[in-house]
Amino acid sequence: MDAKKIVLLVGALIIAITTALLARSMLSSSGAPQVNAAAMPDADQPHVLVATKALPVGTILDAESFRFQPWPKDLIEQVYYLKGQADPAKLAGSVVRNDISAGQPLTQGSLIKPGDRGFLAAALGAGMRAVTVPVSAQSSVAGFVFPGDRVDLVLTQSVAGGGDGAPLKVSETILRNLRVLATDQRTDAMGPDGKPVVQTYSNVTIEVTPKIAEKIAVAQTVGSLSLSLRSIADTASDLDAAIAGSDVALPDGSDPKAEKSILAKLAARPVDRGSTFSTGADVSRYQRSSVPAKADAAMPQMMGAAGPVVGAAVPRGPVIRIARGTSVTEVPVGGK
Repeated sequence: MDAKKIVLLVGALIIAITTALLARSMLSSSGAPQVNAAAMPDADQPHVLVATKALPVGTILDAESFRFQPWPKDLIEQVYYLKGQADPAKLAGSVVRNDISAGQPLTQGSLIKPGDRGFLAAALGAGMRAVTVPVSAQSSVAGFVFPGDRVDLVLTQSVAGGGDGAPLKVSETILRNLRVLATDQRTDAMGPDGKPVVQTYSNVTIEVTPKIAEKIAVAQTVGSLSLSLRSIADTASDLDAAIAGSDVALPDGSDPKAEKSILAKLAARPVDRGSTFSTGADVSRYQRSSVPAKADAAMPQMMGAAGPVVGAAVPRGPVIRIARGTSVTEVPVGGK
């Protein structure tokens, strides 16, 4: 290979290396402004309060129902809750008036705050009623029942005729899966610092159907009522039992939205069937388990020759009436 070819080859190699270095420098310099340009608008963008999950009508908001999210300036509306202008702690306990999808901004017209007119009516589901039940500190789970929780209603009463003059003690779970709307006049469990406040109360407002409202009105006159706080997992077990029963009609086909809607309604409905009970004998052997059979105050009588025969068995089947003077005796056919 001669010297001329070697020089040309070395020159081409130098030009290729130089071109590659220039291209790399241009790409790196053009990438840096893009990162800064993307970061600058995000820092300057306003933050809007949006829903973290789907919020149907009647949902009671808590601290996990919303969060602040950057939002384009051109799409900001005056009804939005903006960061720095709205206090999220004051929105906890509000009720959703209109359906809000996940990621959709919360508006001032879509929420009703506690104390506003129509607050309780907005918290109720379609066809539901609000009923207030008086409770004591012992019967209200020591104040650990908060708005939005699910409870069971237990009726305790004394039934006359328990034996030896003592009444029969009975406790019965008459209603299950009831949603708590308010405790006393509080619809939010949060205090001024944003943390749950445990305090005793004397009244609990729950959401029920019209038929269950009638049952609760009667139950208050029968005995004393107490609350039993439900676990979140219990709702799932009741849902499985409802699906397995014949009172639930699932939609035909494979529409996941329709199935999800029906399952959500089933999980939220109160239950007034399949009540369980316990008597005094279940907790103490000195208590009875049932009311004893009552002796007949007016025992059936038969008329004999000398007058009525007290305690005689009532004839069954065909009988013959024998009259002797003013007395009548009934004798079964085949008897003496």
